[in-house]
Amino acid sequence: MKSNTDKIFGIRACIEAIKANKEIEKVLLKKDSRGELFYELVTLIKEREIPFQYVPIQKLNKISQKNHQGVIAFISCIEYQNIEYILPQLYEQAKLPLFLVLDKVTDVRNFGAIARTAECAGVNAIIIPTKGSALINSDAVKTSAGALHTIPVCRVENLKKTIIFLKQSGIQIVAADEKSDDYYYDVDFKVPSAIVMGAEDVGIANEIINQSDKIVKIPILGNIESLNVSVATSIIVYEAVKQRIDIS
Repeated sequence: MKSNTDKIFGIRACIEAIKANKEIEKVLLKKDSRGELFYELVTLIKEREIPFQYVPIQKLNKISQKNHQGVIAFISCIEYQNIEYILPQLYEQAKLPLFLVLDKVTDVRNFGAIARTAECAGVNAIIIPTKGSALINSDAVKTSAGALHTIPVCRVENLKKTIIFLKQSGIQIVAADEKSDDYYYDVDFKVPSAIVMGAEDVGIANEIINQSDKIVKIPILGNIESLNVSVATSIIVYEAVKQRIDIS
């Protein structure tokens, strides 16, 4: 049974939602669950490469007191796009691609705020990993002021492989890292580019940093060591906008 637009409760309801090709953000499964129907669900989840997690019954009960049967699925409010389709279309239309890659940005409201900025700035798509990303639920859509219904969001299984694909397709990879010696405003954004932002606590994974063409930072002159990720994203994205307006 479905309680709202964000969640589906129960084994059979989850199976049917997956078979109906609903966009599933994540599935929480009760630890030590058994049964033929449960194993059918797990097999289906793995076949479709849907993120899932085994959790204690207390966590499921905290989310809902309804008869969830040890299964709660979070439904996406959007339909995900494919970056491998989007990029060629941009080139065919003689557009200058600008992408935003988010590595481990898990806060829903930060994600929504970033999506709002990206849409306003004309970013062509946001790319996120299947695992370790914010749930795109009603809170995210609300914080984005509806931008998540407009800007394409691409969810990928392997972020490193996607970065390599972008590089091989002529996209400059610019990663934000406070340890860098170079500043964001020194990068030439007048070429096809992807800006990579990481979570405030852990930053960007080393394997992504190692694939980046440019690693940049934002000057921090006060005592607090870092900016909120949505604010930092806005600063760098709008540097690209500024440079591109200058050549338009």
